[in-house]
Amino acid sequence: MKTAISSARRGRLLRKRTLVAAVQYFVLAAVLVLFFLLMLWGLSTSFKVEEDVFLTITSFFPRRWTVQNYVDVFGNPYTPILRWFFNSVKISVTYVLLYLFVTSLAAFGFSRLRFRGREVLFWICMSSMMVPGVINMIPNYFIVYRLGLIDNMFSMVLPGLSGVFGVFMLRQFMMDVPKEYDDAARIDGAGKFRIYLNIVLPLCLPALVTLALFSFQGNWNDFMWPLMVTNRPETRTLAAGLSTFIERYSHQCGRLPARGI
Repeated sequence: MKTAISSARRGRLLRKRTLVAAVQYFVLAAVLVLFFLLMLWGLSTSFKVEEDVFLTITSFFPRRWTVQNYVDVFGNPYTPILRWFFNSVKISVTYVLLYLFVTSLAAFGFSRLRFRGREVLFWICMSSMMVPGVINMIPNYFIVYRLGLIDNMFSMVLPGLSGVFGVFMLRQFMMDVPKEYDDAARIDGAGKFRIYLNIVLPLCLPALVTLALFSFQGNWNDFMWPLMVTNRPETRTLAAGLSTFIERYSHQCGRLPARGI
């Protein structure tokens, strides 16, 4: 009797879970379809002439196909989208490589080396994380201006290297690496930098990859700072350039969707 009741209860529970999963998948599928429809709508709008965009009853596909919107956008010297894209790639990759090198060296020093005031200095650095980044924009701008780096790639790379989140993240990871590896390397004659480069750094590869993704995304999406330190259109990044792009074509909807292509 108890076995039959238990089986019936498990059956009801299984049907309930199946129903909940079906509803969840249906909602996710509906959101996915809506997302792709909106993307296709924007893509099709970029092939419409301006008169067809503002029709009272508009159609999903263009009534009159045209590529003039793309010609106007990519041929305009004031909106060099491809140049902005390559600028973003170059700046983000350079920033990630330098940031990983600087933060990993600092983390190695705070986690593996012994010197007086190490913990105090580390927590002083950590306290800077409580200061909002927007407060540093004006001082950083004056520093970059005095160094003559306005409209220069390094003006969008150097200020971000002072971020201490990467130091904290890598230090915590390096502290879990057994120090017996360091002792074995010293017996073989390895110095501190060789231990850092050949022993500790390869063991921290998962943390380095994670930090690289975070820093790349942060630098790629940065908008305010690149807009402040660039004046010429050809030196802007994609995020900063698209703001001027939208302002230039704010009343020409056929050209606006092309920014995401």
